[in-house]
Amino acid sequence: MTRPDTDLHDLSLVALADQLRQRKVSALETAQHFLSRAKAHDALGAYLARDEDVTLAQARAADARLASGHAGALEGVPLAHKDIFVTRDFASTAGSRMLKGYRSPFDATVVARLAEQGAVTLGKLNCDEFAMGSSNENTAVVAVGHDKPEPVRNPWNLDHIPGGSSGASAVAVAARLMPASTGTDTGGSIRQPASFCGVTGIKPTYGRASRYGMIAFASSLDQAGPMARSAEDCAVLLSHMCGPDLDRDSTSLDLPREDFTRALGDSLKGLRIGVPKEFFGAGVSDAVRTTVDAALAQYEKLGAVRVPVSLPRTELSIPVYYIIAPAEASSNLSRFDGVKFGHRAAQYKDLADMYRKTRSEGFGAEVQRRIMIGTYVLSHGYYDAYYLQAQKIRRMLSDDFQQAFKDCDVIAGPVAPSVAWRIGEKSADPLANYLADIFTLPASLAGLPGMSVPAGFDAAGMPIGLQLIGNYLQESRLLNMAHQFQLATDFHTRKPQGIRA
Repeated sequence: MTRPDTDLHDLSLVALADQLRQRKVSALETAQHFLSRAKAHDALGAYLARDEDVTLAQARAADARLASGHAGALEGVPLAHKDIFVTRDFASTAGSRMLKGYRSPFDATVVARLAEQGAVTLGKLNCDEFAMGSSNENTAVVAVGHDKPEPVRNPWNLDHIPGGSSGASAVAVAARLMPASTGTDTGGSIRQPASFCGVTGIKPTYGRASRYGMIAFASSLDQAGPMARSAEDCAVLLSHMCGPDLDRDSTSLDLPREDFTRALGDSLKGLRIGVPKEFFGAGVSDAVRTTVDAALAQYEKLGAVRVPVSLPRTELSIPVYYIIAPAEASSNLSRFDGVKFGHRAAQYKDLADMYRKTRSEGFGAEVQRRIMIGTYVLSHGYYDAYYLQAQKIRRMLSDDFQQAFKDCDVIAGPVAPSVAWRIGEKSADPLANYLADIFTLPASLAGLPGMSVPAGFDAAGMPIGLQLIGNYLQESRLLNMAHQFQLATDFHTRKPQGIRA
């Protein structure tokens, strides 16, 4: 083997895949490098599970395929998966005591599809319990290298949260623990941590990626997506994650697999970028406002046109989401009762007592809170007043987007009102955490594709992302927009100074 052109952890996914194909580095060497790097940065709390034997066996198999000329598009590329995807070779806990040590008999479709292309799995990544949270402070499982459950730490400032619920997926990419990772986005859980950690992340149109094997939070909202350092890397990964899975996921779109790299390089001349006035109201920090405005100015230099639009029901997205999502969660999580799988209380008097103790012990405070809210809004006498009304407003939110898209091609604005806050800063006030999702929730409720693109930093050096929202099935357009921005800027190439080289 010849030596790679640069340090392996500084290579993009596309560049690393090319080095592997050219046999400049072996899949085994690559896996060993990233496993060693993971151990050196366990203080971040990114991993919930690793198994060196499993990873190295996959790497050796990848090397054999590379040698035989039967390599997949991602052959030998190391990735890790948010612990919301079930896997046969690693425990799948969804960050919860309820599933501590659980081993699935099958791989999630997203995991299987990436493995079919030769991706090597490094392990499972930390997340808010059952993907419920905006800070990654709600995990209840002990991370590798730790002796108790702790929040995942943002590599740009270890005292700050990374965002959630896919916080560790963003941290792992930002800290160069891997070139890319998988995450899930229910109300912004790919876009928000990507923004807070200075990486690129995309949530595709609802139904693009199969939910089979993804531990459910809110079934009408949950969607898988990739996180990487560049839009090009995300485009490659998303191309292999998406595709129909009709036999196993009834919400899967009956559309053929698509090459999301096909539009990379298209001109942005004349592209109409809608800027909603509701995304720049009170509560948006000066740093976020300035950074987003500078990013929009850069797009104008690239030939795009800025167009004012309105999404008048933006503020309603928070109460709507926090009715619909908990309602679906209360239904989905009812299966965790201690009978068939998962945690069961050690001592109980009767069946009802077993249910009560099992769920009290197994679920954390945030999960219990959302189950209680969801059960309440679905109960007799409240369904019409809350859940049904929320669904009606959800439709109106979708209509607002369609009205806006009559005047523009893409919508742009902040991902979050602020940069990542300090660990514990909002722990005592759940509503403050919920408010951080105000700009990501509308696209989730409408089922639209959205992404976060690194766009700058505040005075303290914390990353700020630009959110791009497209109409249904417009992922290629979003990825090209992000790609063109990244060709003109270097924000996505910068790395945390506190992380060892």
